[in-house]
Amino acid sequence: MSLEALTYLVVGLSFALYVGIAFWSKVSSTGEFYVAGKHVHPVANGMATAADWMSAASFISMAGGIAFLGYDGSVYLMGWTGGYVLLALLLAPYLRKFGKYTVPEFIGERYYSDAARIVAVICLIVISFTYVAGQMRGVGIVFSRFLNLEIEWGLLVGMGVVFIYAVLGGMKGITYTQVAQYCVLIFAYTVPAVFISLQVTGILVPQIAFGSEVLDGGGYLLAKLDGIVTDLGFGEYTDGAKSRIDVFFITLALMVGTAGLPHVIVRFFTVPKVHHARLSAGWALVFIAILYTTAPAVGALARLNLTTTIQTGPVGEETANLAYEERPQWFRTWEDTGLLQFEDKNGDGRIQYYNETNEDFAERAAEFGWQGNELTVDPDIIVLANPEIANLPHWVIALVAAGGIAAALSTAAGLLLVISASISHDLLKGVMLRGISERNELRAGRISAAVAILLAGYLGLNPPGFVFQVVALAFGLAASSLFPVILLGIFSIRVNKPGAIAGMLSGLAFTVGYIVYFKGIFVEPFAANVPENWLFGISPEGIGGIGMLINFAVALTVSGLTSKPPDEVQALVQRIRVPR
Repeated sequence: MSLEALTYLVVGLSFALYVGIAFWSKVSSTGEFYVAGKHVHPVANGMATAADWMSAASFISMAGGIAFLGYDGSVYLMGWTGGYVLLALLLAPYLRKFGKYTVPEFIGERYYSDAARIVAVICLIVISFTYVAGQMRGVGIVFSRFLNLEIEWGLLVGMGVVFIYAVLGGMKGITYTQVAQYCVLIFAYTVPAVFISLQVTGILVPQIAFGSEVLDGGGYLLAKLDGIVTDLGFGEYTDGAKSRIDVFFITLALMVGTAGLPHVIVRFFTVPKVHHARLSAGWALVFIAILYTTAPAVGALARLNLTTTIQTGPVGEETANLAYEERPQWFRTWEDTGLLQFEDKNGDGRIQYYNETNEDFAERAAEFGWQGNELTVDPDIIVLANPEIANLPHWVIALVAAGGIAAALSTAAGLLLVISASISHDLLKGVMLRGISERNELRAGRISAAVAILLAGYLGLNPPGFVFQVVALAFGLAASSLFPVILLGIFSIRVNKPGAIAGMLSGLAFTVGYIVYFKGIFVEPFAANVPENWLFGISPEGIGGIGMLINFAVALTVSGLTSKPPDEVQALVQRIRVPR
């Protein structure tokens, strides 16, 4: 069977499974639509949370980032997993005890303010749409590469599948679909990693292979990789270039952003009891760790395979570089996507791949007749192309395609439901139409989900400029806007309505302004995006940590200068924290 036919079969079977679950779990009440009736088992909820969290960015992009960043990529591993420790200890059980449906509902009631609820909804929608645009784009890329469909058609198919199980099943359908999607994506991620680990090191477990010797006698994997990349002018793979303060604040922003992301928090409203929320966070961390401990090995093995495929001999030899006409099939197919590009700058017909920004190496490379780096590799292709580079069986490549789509769709569905709930439950029922019936609220939720899916598809097809900074923006927003007011709402009886609103707005404004200033998201950047110009040497990816501190400081200061919250609100805070 051809690769294309096999991919259609594997992806089609996975879609049939998702749609079947949607019809099985069709809901008829708002409780099931928003929080799956609050009867999801902690293990299943942990698995669904893992799938909800491990988006196309985790499945497709993270290992690629590690492959090219090396040691500096560890900040993403620490930040994105560490956030679940914060969730388990500081947020999940208390929010579940509060017993409502959404994060804005908690903020609105805790701070006795429709204005605070509306500000929270705005933050939630901006965070969610930046994420979902990237997920839908990821769906389109996977379809266009593996199923030979135009990106537009790939998006339409993905939108249709999400529409069925998100609109019909709500949180109940999404939860059990995400359980299935987790099984698909983790199998699709680990199987190629095991194959390639065996090929390169003879070790079955990728986590062990990461610190083992390679089979060709070249020493340990990381030592060999260090030697290869430094020969081409790149920095050592095992040595980081980021400053300590930047590493600290990026990790902090990712951790706090994880704990403040609304589509993750809402999962802890779906379990039967309060202690199940903490158990769910623990199980989610276990399921996530399977992929996140595999990712460093995947990144290192992929960088080794890619580099040795292009650089076939010692630097400087006439035939050391792969002839373009002899490039393998995987190279040709990824060229068609535009994510892999070759420009023959010196006209020798061979692929020169080196770090031309390293002036010392570039000067030495000129002696070999090189006139600049000729290969541009998008990091997003690493996980998807790795099985092809390693010449793995077609069924493994088809499985990776299904896994990439599962990762994108699982997160997209969770985000779309959060958007739907914020509109139908928080704005319509909570502020505008308080007397709306449950039936009409459910209808409004489904209509909101459908509209959100259409808008998400449009953003995936025509991504705004900030999609490429989605991690920095989404995590920065969550860290600087929602996390502080949720944490203070649980552990401080003194923080009041003016303090919460001022804190959210100040943290949000600072973080967005900083990212726009240095990243040039909506306009041309006003300053060079280099460490010398950053505040305290903190990159835009880590500035959410400073935004969080500003939020805390403003909320506490304004609350201290204004009146205390009403007695019933203070009693609510005390009640949330008291164990039952």
